[in-house]
Amino acid sequence: MGTTNLLGICGSLRTNSRNRGLLRCAQQVMPAGASLEIFDISSFPFYSEELKKPECIETFIDRIKTASGFVMAVPEYNYSIAPALKNALDWMSREPREIFSGKPAAIMGAGGGMGTARAQYHLRQVCVYLDLRVLNKPEIFSNAFSPAFDARGDVADTSEGSALRNSIAELMENLVQRC
Repeated sequence: MGTTNLLGICGSLRTNSRNRGLLRCAQQVMPAGASLEIFDISSFPFYSEELKKPECIETFIDRIKTASGFVMAVPEYNYSIAPALKNALDWMSREPREIFSGKPAAIMGAGGGMGTARAQYHLRQVCVYLDLRVLNKPEIFSNAFSPAFDARGDVADTSEGSALRNSIAELMENLVQRC
């Protein structure tokens, strides 16, 4: 059995984002034989059919083609998907269908109130169109303002952080099993 190469996509552009912290935590708890690359989407221009694909988009396409599966960390903006993540997926939706077709994906997010429940629901709808196979469990709707996170946005060394880390490890194990 070969290496499982996962691609992480963070919908927040902030360096100290708690959603980026979720992806960093996922990197730390990956099962043996699996790796997670976090792809930076901050340089992506807004999608327009009239634009020539910039190099950053071509690189993203190459990473997606070689990825075994995906981990998306989605913040919630105004009850929906953060624009940066939606934009990245919009660029990919113009590629041939097989770019995502049938590949497994995991979703997690950190935000206020209900975590990112509404954004994750909307992201699942987009994933149907992209033909991604999104895992249902465990669901990770983290409160970004809880003691589970430190000031850098990383999962903290607290009891709340430990519980979150365990949930992320379970999610990554489930994802790798489906790759």
